[in-house]
Amino acid sequence: MSTNLFSAKDIIVKFQHHKVFDKLNFNINRGEHWLITGKSGSGKSVLLQTIAGNLTISGGGITRNLTDATSSGIQQDFHNYLAFIGSRHHFKNLSNTSDFYYQQRYNSAGSEDSPSVAVYLKGIKTTNNNTGYWQFENTTVALNLTSLLDKQLIKLSNGETKRLMIAAALLKNPVMLLLDNPLSGLDIVTRKNFNQLLTQIAASGITVVMASSVHEIPDIITDIAMLDEGKIVQTLQKKEFDVITISPNDHSVLDADVLKDLFKINSFEPDRKYIAKLTDVVIKYGNNTILNKVNWTILPAERWALLGPNGAGKTTLLSLINGDNPQAYANNIVLFDRKRGTGESIWDIKSKIGFVSPELYQYFPADNSCLQVIESGFYDTLGLFRQSSKTKADLALNWMKALEIDQYARQLLKNIPASAQRLCLLARALVKNPELLILDEPCQGLDEHQQQHFKNVIDAICSISKVTLIYITHYQQEIPDSVNKVLRLDKGEVVGNM
Repeated sequence: MSTNLFSAKDIIVKFQHHKVFDKLNFNINRGEHWLITGKSGSGKSVLLQTIAGNLTISGGGITRNLTDATSSGIQQDFHNYLAFIGSRHHFKNLSNTSDFYYQQRYNSAGSEDSPSVAVYLKGIKTTNNNTGYWQFENTTVALNLTSLLDKQLIKLSNGETKRLMIAAALLKNPVMLLLDNPLSGLDIVTRKNFNQLLTQIAASGITVVMASSVHEIPDIITDIAMLDEGKIVQTLQKKEFDVITISPNDHSVLDADVLKDLFKINSFEPDRKYIAKLTDVVIKYGNNTILNKVNWTILPAERWALLGPNGAGKTTLLSLINGDNPQAYANNIVLFDRKRGTGESIWDIKSKIGFVSPELYQYFPADNSCLQVIESGFYDTLGLFRQSSKTKADLALNWMKALEIDQYARQLLKNIPASAQRLCLLARALVKNPELLILDEPCQGLDEHQQQHFKNVIDAICSISKVTLIYITHYQQEIPDSVNKVLRLDKGEVVGNM
């Protein structure tokens, strides 16, 4: 069997009519495990998709030697020996007639149409599953899914979903596992365990190729490829790699006057008592208690970090504040000085909130232009369904400039890099100058410069306004300096409030 698993020679790859690679060369040999890194938009995800065979090359040639059969020229089944995990899942309802949709997890009828973790994993179609190392039992144990087997997919947290996607890929017992930012959304303990999991994966004979940051390089990585503007500018072995030499030294520069103009505070209630007051909140789904006697008071202009491991209940807690969860009516919850169930509408609540989350990113329709997506934030709709307003469109464009993504204004959301998509949704949250900002893992998928720039934007906004902030992350360094209060959740209960 050939020692070479994958070879790309002088390949030309176009994505959405844009040439990403022009005569790129890249080789993966048995025994190698690659980290592909580079700034946002450099082509990392496109390279993984090309290796997976999900994108067609328009020049050059690709050779895959994944099995004896493919090495002899029979290439039609190479997809059976590859597993690719991207930034989005593609789960279907039990009826298999539609994809999941935003807010389905809070809709009792909709959530019942979602398969359980066990049903989903047992439905994975594979060609070599019966003889491979990764079987149902040891895979669910390795990914810490045994306690979640009866849980519906739509009820999983972002981190739990990521673990499920990895498990589904391993059940294929692939020759090559391709991972696009696999650590995003994982809590501290899971990220630590992920390093051990990759060692186990490599020991089972699977070649790992992953796109990720250079700041968390797993032990198994042997080689590193650095991309810049669609070119591999350097390849080297991990032992030769020095993260200090490639860390960006550029500094984010903000114009405070521009931000003041963008974030004019003209809709805040001057005598507001509470942004939110939750008293002994209990949320259950069937026999499962998601939140248990949670108490949380948020006052105007406070800046909170909401922390906790995957599955702690953070997303459910946010859904009560953001107006998405109907169980709010059965609890003692005050939002913007009004008790839930006293006549306020969901739209009254949402009009005061700027919100972004991994779930919003997952389910947001991508057929609007980026400018339309941001303008839709004025109306709290998932896309722009009315005639564009020049005044609002101009403001949306200025927010794009502030977040350094204005070059994508006229492009469809689905046609731009994932990091730029996330920044568009962040701009959508900011554009209406909300009284409350809820930022749930906002830096997922952003490169180091983008993360620092966005953090500086949030700190600047907090310094010039009385906006209230709730910030969720698994990375301590992402938390804005303006955050000075913390609520910690674990297993649905408050374990720290300061």
